Amino acid sequence: MDLDLARDMPRAGFNFDNCKRNATLLSGGFKPPKTTKTGTTIAGIIFKDGVILGADTRATEGPIVSDKNCAKIHYLASNIYCCGAGTAADTEMTTDLISSQLELHRLNTERQVPVVCANVMLKQMLFRYQGHISAALVLGGVDKYGSHIYCIHPHGSADKLPYATMGSGSLAAMSVFERRWKPDLSEEEGKLLVRDAIAAGVFNDLGSGSNIDLCVIRKDSTEYLRNYELANKKGERQLNYDFKSGSTVVLNKTIKDLDITINIRPVPMET
Repeated sequence: MDLDLARDMPRAGFNFDNCKRNATLLSGGFKPPKTTKTGTTIAGIIFKDGVILGADTRATEGPIVSDKNCAKIHYLASNIYCCGAGTAADTEMTTDLISSQLELHRLNTERQVPVVCANVMLKQMLFRYQGHISAALVLGGVDKYGSHIYCIHPHGSADKLPYATMGSGSLAAMSVFERRWKPDLSEEEGKLLVRDAIAAGVFNDLGSGSNIDLCVIRKDSTEYLRNYELANKKGERQLNYDFKSGSTVVLNKTIKDLDITINIRPVPMET
């Protein structure tokens, strides 16, 4: 290979040319945009016959609740689903991209995609962007090798666990799992456990709230239970708060006539 051509070829790996520029901008007083704090509670467990994923349905923009009933459990494949915490757009686009790649993989191999394949694709993509894609994921699925739960962090690290939680309400949810999870849970016991874990995040974390979604993945079927429980159902008004005229005593009354003169001058149109 010609030496000049080899010298002009881009080097492999990450490009950090802008790091010095960014440091110069910051030292000169440039104020970078601030990140918006988000809130979520997502969780997943392995039970006797498969995997159960759970999530709350509140989407926040800082102190503002922007959506009370959003879907945080995303489809990847018929046997693989993924819960997303972090920036809603990042989790949505990341799972959509990996879902299309998994479908191409299935068509090329003509077999069911194993869960570990989705895990590798997700963590490689997130590691490539070094945490700038704000997507914290709980991946769950069932294949011929068994039931799997993966906890994937925004920087690309991943853990394989029997139960996992992510998001701002993860500590409240994990306390429920640590207390009550056990191997070979039945499906109904698993649903109740995941429901209680998400409810712990809903009622103990300001960023989490509204309803509870569940997704049950078995070896031969999948059941997505949208709005499995309305945890924050709006109450009904019990009393009549209409007051009759004269209920409040009027101490004094003053009526003034206002002389208002309005002068309107016609303005010719421009032609």
